[in-house]
Parts: sequence; C-alpha cells; structure tokens
Amino acid sequence: MIRHRPYGSGHPYSDDTEQRVPAFPEAEQTAILGVRTSGSVDAVSCELQWCPDEGVSQCEHLSLVKVTRSSRGQAIDGGHLASAQARLARESGGWQVETPSLRPDGRYRYRFTAHRERGNMEHTRWFEFRAGIWVSAPEAVESLGRSRVIRNSIAVLHDGTRARRIRFELPLIAGEHVTGLGERFDALDHRGAVLDSVVFEQYKSQGAERKTYLPMPFAHIVGGDGWGFHIRSSRRAFFDFGAAAHDRIGVEVELDAEASNLTSAIAVRFYDGKPSEVLREFLGDVGTPAELPDWVFRLWASGNEWNTQAEVLRQMDLHRQHDIPVGSVVIEAWSDESTFTAFRDARYAVTEDGRPHALADFDFPAGGAWPDPKGMVDELHEREIKVHLWQIPLMKMRPHPVGQAKADADAAIAENVLIREVAPDGVLRPYRNRGWWFPLGLMPDLTDDRAAGWWTSKRRYLVDEVGIDGFKTDGGEHAWGRDLVYLDGCAGDAKNNTFPVSYAKAYGDLLRSAGKAPVTFSRAGFTGSQAHGAFWAGDENSTWQAFRWSMLAGLSAAASGIVYWGWDIAGFSGDVPDAELYLRATAASVFVPIMQYHSEFNHHRSPSADRTPWNIAERSGRGDVLPIFRDLTKLRERLVPYLSAQARVTIQTGRPLMRPLYFDYPNDEQVWSTQPQWMLGDDLVVAPVLEPGADRWSIYIPQGSWVDAWTGERSKGGEYVEAAAPLDRIPVYVRESAWSTLHEAFTGDVTHA
Repeated sequence: MIRHRPYGSGHPYSDDTEQRVPAFPEAEQTAILGVRTSGSVDAVSCELQWCPDEGVSQCEHLSLVKVTRSSRGQAIDGGHLASAQARLARESGGWQVETPSLRPDGRYRYRFTAHRERGNMEHTRWFEFRAGIWVSAPEAVESLGRSRVIRNSIAVLHDGTRARRIRFELPLIAGEHVTGLGERFDALDHRGAVLDSVVFEQYKSQGAERKTYLPMPFAHIVGGDGWGFHIRSSRRAFFDFGAAAHDRIGVEVELDAEASNLTSAIAVRFYDGKPSEVLREFLGDVGTPAELPDWVFRLWASGNEWNTQAEVLRQMDLHRQHDIPVGSVVIEAWSDESTFTAFRDARYAVTEDGRPHALADFDFPAGGAWPDPKGMVDELHEREIKVHLWQIPLMKMRPHPVGQAKADADAAIAENVLIREVAPDGVLRPYRNRGWWFPLGLMPDLTDDRAAGWWTSKRRYLVDEVGIDGFKTDGGEHAWGRDLVYLDGCAGDAKNNTFPVSYAKAYGDLLRSAGKAPVTFSRAGFTGSQAHGAFWAGDENSTWQAFRWSMLAGLSAAASGIVYWGWDIAGFSGDVPDAELYLRATAASVFVPIMQYHSEFNHHRSPSADRTPWNIAERSGRGDVLPIFRDLTKLRERLVPYLSAQARVTIQTGRPLMRPLYFDYPNDEQVWSTQPQWMLGDDLVVAPVLEPGADRWSIYIPQGSWVDAWTGERSKGGEYVEAAAPLDRIPVYVRESAWSTLHEAFTGDVTHA
C-alpha cells in the first residue's frame, strides 16, 4: 500500500506525513511531499515534473526519507480520546521529500513509487499543483458599510489559475480593544493576539490552546468611534490583532476563486457605533435568536452514567428529597449507541430499507434498562421536568454495524444523504469520520434539507410519541478536510464550518414541526448559530483555571450574539471538584443564562464522579454543600421571571443577556481591568469569585446608582468595592431603579458559611 493525500486529513492544527505541505505552495519556496506505506516497502521515490506554461517540461527523480508518521490525533489522552494517544505512538511507514525551490507560471506533476523486494513496484496516481504568487488586488475586497480596509494592503495568492488566499489590513488605533470572535476562552480583549476561525473539538484546555468549538469571523472594535466587522466567508480566516504591527489588524482568509476575475472575491461587512448597535446590525445579517421558553432558565441536571430509567428517576427523586428544584434532565446514555434512535435493550424488527420506526414498533422488556420510556417522560413532565436526549451526527461503523445500524448505513448510501470525500484514487466515496471520536463513522449531510429530513424522521417518534422536549446536539465538529464534498457540490473548505449550524437547525426544525420549542443544546457552532437553540462551553476539567476560562467563553459568546449559553458547573472531567470550587461555580451559574451540571463517563467506578450536590457533599465530607446548593437553585428559580423578561429584551434589541460591561460602558477603561464580570440583563452586575480561599472579592461598580443585592446597601458607581463574599454568595449589585422589583428575589435565609 502507498497513499498520498494532497490536503491530508484536514486537521486544522496538524500536518499529516502523507500530505503536501503547504497544500498550496508559494513560488520561490519549497514544499514537503509525503506518503504513507505498508511496512513491506523498502524505498520510495518521487517523479516530479515541471511543466511550464511556455517551454519544455523537465523531470526530476527524488528519493524520499522515512520519517515517523504524524497523524490527526492529539496528545491529550483521556475520556473518549484515549485512543488518540495510541494512534500517535503507533509506528507506521511515513516517507517525505522536500522539493526544490518552486517556480511560478507552470504546473507541477508528481507521483510516488514504492519499491519492494525482487523489484516489485507500486505507483500512486499523478497529482498536480501550481505554485502561487502574491499580487496586489485592490478590487478583491468588497466593503459593505463604511470601509476601513487599507486599500494598498490587499493582496491575493494565486497560481495563475485559482486564487487560494486573500489578505488585507485594517487600522487599529491606540486605546481600541478587540472582542467577540465567537466563544473564546483565553481573554476578553484580543488586542495583541493571533487567532483563527475554524470549528474544532479542543478536548479541554481551550484557554491555553486558543482553539474553540464556536468561532466566528466577527469582531467588535471598542474605544474610539466604535465599530466592528464580519468576514462574510465560511472558510477559515486568520487574524493578527496588532501583534505584528501595533496599529494594524492583519486578516487572511482562505479562498477559491478564478484568478482571472478577482473582483469582490470576498466581502467584509463593517458596522459603526457602540457594541450593542454593532451586534444588532450583525444579527440582522446572520440571524436573530429565537426566544426559548421560560423553563430553559431552570436547573439542568445530567450525568453520563445515568444509563437506566431507574437511575434517571432515582436522581430526580434525590432532587425532590433534598428539596432542590430541577427543570430539565439531559439523558446521554439512553440509546443503543449504535443507531442513536432506539433505547438500549428495546426489541424491534429491523427495517431493512432504513425507514423510521414508530413507538408501537418497540417492545421494552420489563427487566431492561428502559422498560417504559414514555411512562418515564410522562412522569417527569408531571413533576415539571423537561427531558432531553443526547445525539451525535454520525453513523457508528466500529465495530462493523449489524442489525438496524447496518440497515441504516446501507440506506444512507442508497438514499445519497451522506457527505462524501475524494479518496486517494480520486473517486468520490462516503466520508469516514477522521476524528478520534467514533472513528470512520459515516456523516449525514445535514446542510441539505432532504438529507436532514431523512435523518430527523428516524427520531420523530421520540418527539411525537415519547414526548421528548429537546436534544443535546453534541459533536458537531467532525467534518474535516478540504476534500469533503457536500450534496450541493461544495467542498469542505467552504462548508465544514457551517455543519454545526445546520445540525442544530435540523433538530430545531424537527421540534418545531411537532409544535415544540426548538430547544437544542450544542457545543459547536459558527456564524448563524445565534438563531438555533442553546449552547454550552464544551469539555473542561474541574479546576479553577477552567472555571475562569469558561466565564470568558460565555462573555465572548454573548458578545457574538449567543443568548442561551451555559457550562458544566465546575467542569465535568477529571477529579471531582472540591466543595469550594463547586459552590463558587454554582453561585456563578445562577447568573448565567443556562444553569446546568454534568459529569463525564467514569466507567461506573466507585467512588462516583457525578457532579450532583449530594455526591459532592459526600465526597468532600462538607455538610454545607447541600443547603448552599439548595438556596442557590431556589434563588435561580426566583430569578426566572427576570431572566425571561430580559431575554425578550435581548432578542428585540440585540443587547446580550449576559454581557461584558463594555456593552453598557464602552468608554470606561476600568471595565477592561477587572476579573471577568458582567451585566445580567439591564439591572444586575455580577462578579464571580474565581480563586480559592477568598472571603472578599473586588467588584467594579459602573456608573450609576446601585444596591448590594445581599445587604441592601447603596453604592455610587464608578468605583471598586471590596465586597463580602462568603461561600454561599458572590458579589451582585442591582440597579437602584430596579431594586423595588428585584429585592424579593434575593431575600430569604441564604447564609450557611
């Protein structure tokens, strides 16, 4: 076997040995050409032909050097990525060669030959590329709104046939701050940073890695006159916010356009005004959030090991026993994890053509994991608890599918509802997931209405008959690679970022069609996600650092138009949080749009790793955990009317529900020097306690008249206050004009520390 993929796996942060690097080389530079082979190969050679547009072709024979193969895994081991480490360490036959300096005005053809014992040889097919050059192209950027593009900075990388990249610069004056850019974990102000915009599953440590599930090529420039911009492209974009030159924003965007016609190759929309005005105009372009029902603001509860009906009901009983109100349960481990449409242990006849099942088609054994799913949902509804089921947008192919999973895979191929890829031999075949999670799984093209309808029809009985209220639309990050081909003919570089947007929309449409609110709960997204459901911050450890990162993520997501956002209280992975971290994180979550806890799969080992308050109380030996958690969740219940009313204001105005202080006070430099804190609606200022051992916490109270939510003490704005911060509360100030309405939410016995 000998294999070469010009674009590799498509992993945005890792080059594969068997690819061409860079994928689109530049003239006067060199490129690395590589292959992967089976272990029986003794040597590999490369024929490289230079075919100028004018003149005589030349051919060189290059010998490749064996190298340790790199692949698309990542070095972090743990959870569902445990196999990634093994793949990275696996020995395999990787071979590479560096080309001579490349010339413009012609094409290169190359192929590889594997040499084996006794003169046996195997060839790849021929591959081609042209080396590009950067040329000035002032006409290539279309500015919508008042342009700030520095005209002589516009250049395009093209190879004489296709334009592959475009770059330009924008001004950045002293005192301006750069924010937005989707959900970002590392900072609120990105001035001085270098970032990109590509959907990626960064399993934990998002703040350190500067990678995110939910990027957007949209930024606020706060300070000075105030403005913002949006790159109207779904392709990967790169940003330099004053790192290379302190007074410039450098932008580079992947492109695929005819080199002979570069007019308006890319559009940039500019917005003027304060952050709220900029965001309102941006949302008008990309999609306005849909208002979700009040119940989404109540506590969401989840644990990956709640894998039976009895266990789900037991956990809900424990909420009632401990007098802890809960509004939603997310059931992750409900399905056979093969079809993701049938409850585990259910008996049913396989539909060989892949057609959907109805509830009556299933027999649920009395002694099985889920003896009566509808009865369970009905009971939970009687308790005013909504039910959400976990989903993944893949068809599992390892181990080899049998039964309904095989029938569904066969039907998906026959019905032509899958994303495809250009295989190494140049033939279109169904895309096989390149990620570390559900490797080689098939992926439905949920960007296509017909395919999305085919996919969601298999889940319709869950909504129509079982009574499910929403879906956790997990794992929207697995469309990798330029060589993917969607059903509309578009390639992966143009559509992969949009997949998670369509994923949430497809499930939202299913819920709407049944007369229900489109409540989806996603971690991945891109521009346009604002209009589709709720989001959480993805996978993180139970650490103070991850707590702070998550608060920054919520604020940047809000600045980009995401209304319904939350996180896994105190993290979902690793050692269970200690009582202090857990309660500080819970107190912060009272004041974010979605309040929910969740825990990672722990192989049902003892002691439990659940993030339930009773388990944290038991694990920590602290008697104050349950009463404090109870009072905090009851405070949250009392705040639901306020949150619901303020969410409506957000949707009408574009002013975020959970928002950084610069939205209301863009000219106040003090709002940039604080620890993460925010406005929650128009009338609350919130400052989470983000360090252990603190009993007081500094909060910046902005201009205006404010009241301490806990003591009723009045404060003038525009100053820092060292507020008392016992374990059962965090600093919160209420706008004085709203105190008569909100003070009752904060009354009651909430002191246990």
